[in-house]
Amino acid sequence: MAWQETHKEQSKDRILASAAMLFTHHGFEQISIDQVMKKAELTRGAFYSHFTSKSDLYAQAISKAAKIAYKRKPIDCPKNMKDFARYYLSTEHRDDEYKQACPLAFLVSDISQQDSQVKATYTKTLQAFIAQAQSLTGNREEALQSAVLMIGGLALSRALDDKDFSNELLAACNVGVTSLSEGSNQ
Repeated sequence: MAWQETHKEQSKDRILASAAMLFTHHGFEQISIDQVMKKAELTRGAFYSHFTSKSDLYAQAISKAAKIAYKRKPIDCPKNMKDFARYYLSTEHRDDEYKQACPLAFLVSDISQQDSQVKATYTKTLQAFIAQAQSLTGNREEALQSAVLMIGGLALSRALDDKDFSNELLAACNVGVTSLSEGSNQ
């Protein structure tokens, strides 16, 4: 029986979705190809028809993670920076390990140890995030500052073992983004 034309594409998509989730929650070193393939419910052999290496998978998974994370946001968000920050800097975004997390925040400490393909993909993903913020602010500097507060705030809050302190950090970053956007409207 011949495979449908879309079978290979669907298999690759399942592998990428699996890798995106596993890598963003556990990092590159903690996840094996076997774990990715098991979560995708495919054999290890299928991996090699789609990717040249684990690093190639990682780079493509970053893009996939960003697309999935973007789709999980509320339908009417972002309509302005305040709402975007409120969603992004939420405890739900930080804590929900069953939904795709933002690779920008959840992989920030992992990227510097990766090859140029991975770094290039991360850079493009960050540039797209900043472009989204700039479309809401109309100001490049404010978009950069907001992106750093949001991504850095989420990354740091996730790293902490003190939930009260973590929540305080998210709230402070949220206030920072809001004050930036209010300051530019004056």
